[in-house]
Amino acid sequence: MKAPKDQHFLVDQNAVERIAGLVDVEGRIVLEIGPGTGLLTRAILSRGAHVRAIELDNELFSFLSGEFEEEISLGKLELVRGDATKCEFPPFDIVISNLPYSASSKITFRLLATGFETAVLMYQREFAQRMLAPVGTPECGRLSVMVQTYACVERCFELSPKSFSPPPQVRSMVVKIHPRGPIFPIQDRVLYADVVRALFSHRRKTIRNCLKVSSGMLDATMVNHLLSVIPGEILSSRPEELYLEDFATITNMGAEYRDQRNSV
Repeated sequence: MKAPKDQHFLVDQNAVERIAGLVDVEGRIVLEIGPGTGLLTRAILSRGAHVRAIELDNELFSFLSGEFEEEISLGKLELVRGDATKCEFPPFDIVISNLPYSASSKITFRLLATGFETAVLMYQREFAQRMLAPVGTPECGRLSVMVQTYACVERCFELSPKSFSPPPQVRSMVVKIHPRGPIFPIQDRVLYADVVRALFSHRRKTIRNCLKVSSGMLDATMVNHLLSVIPGEILSSRPEELYLEDFATITNMGAEYRDQRNSV
C-alpha cells in the first residue's frame, strides 16, 4: 500500500519487535497513533494487549478494518478514525506509536496533558534530541523544558531510513517517556506553558527583553510586575540558560500577582 503524504511505514520487523518489547503490555490498554499498515499493531496485540488505534487516513482505516477484522470482533482492537492532534483520546494506560513527524510536537503535548503510565514513541532524530537536550544548555528549547518539566525521557535506539517504506530523509529515534510531577511547584500549568512559549519565542534575547516583547502571550500588567520583581541574574539571562526552577519561579510570581489583583 502506498504511504500517505508525510507518513513512512515501518517495515523492519526486528525494529518492530524491539519497540513492542520495550514495555510490558500484557493485559494493558495501549494507544497507538498512526498505525499505518498495522505491523506494530500486530506485534503489540501478540503480547496480550488491548489496542486502541487512531488513524486519520480513510484508505488506511479501511485497510486496517479488514486486516484486523477478527481482533476487532473479539474486542482486542478498537479503531478510531480521527486526527490525533484534535480528537478525543479513548481511555488508555500505555502509548506505543510511530508518530507522524509533522504532528509530533502537538501530539506529544496532548499526551502529556492527558496522562499515561509509559510511552514508547518514535520521532525524527532531531526532534528527539531536542526533547532530550538538558535544560540550561544551548541545545535546549521550549520542547526540552515542557517535556522535562512533566516527564523523564530515556533514549532507546535509532533507526536508519532503510527501516521504512518509503525511506525518509532523516534518521529516527525511539524514546521512552515516564511521566512524573514537576520537580518544583507550579501554581498554574497553563500560565507556565505560556511563559515558556513567550520566552523561547525570542530565545536570543535576554529574559528582560523577551518579557517586554511578549504582547499577545502574557498579560501586559503582569509583565510589568514581573520586570520589577524577577531577580536581576534571571532577567539578564537568555531562555536556554535558565533551569526548571527559574521557569517555575517566573510563573509563580506572575500567578501570585494575578490572583492578588483579581481578589481586590
